[in-house]
Amino acid sequence: MFSVKGRQSLIQKNWKDELYMYISGIARGKEQKVYAIGGVADHIHILFSIKPNIALSDLVREVKSNSSKWINEKRLVMGRFEWQEGFGAFSCSHSQLNDVIAYMNNQEEHHATKTFRNEFIELLQKLDIDFNDKYLFKEIE
Repeated sequence: MFSVKGRQSLIQKNWKDELYMYISGIARGKEQKVYAIGGVADHIHILFSIKPNIALSDLVREVKSNSSKWINEKRLVMGRFEWQEGFGAFSCSHSQLNDVIAYMNNQEEHHATKTFRNEFIELLQKLDIDFNDKYLFKEIE
């Protein structure tokens, strides 16, 4: 998962499906399988399986750089679109795929009551992952 720079709400409903298809194409071009993409105006989640021919950080960098370039070339936002630095990555077992896909497909409803930041911190705490709050997310600048 990763967010729009400054967590701005820039991803619009009228073009997010096209963005998700574009991102899926980037992953397929790197020989990776995308199970689901979901999100809201300020962030997205991508569920993919990763073959050992690419590092996760390299795949995410490709997705973020190429998708932001695509958004900017299509002039889908006023000004310059950028993804925020970094990303969060979590693994799941094959038996959890359907639950994770359902969760990702329900992002609009889910985030009507919970912010991305709160959701991310709760997930880190639930998984007992140490973190430093100053490295999580930058607010809108």
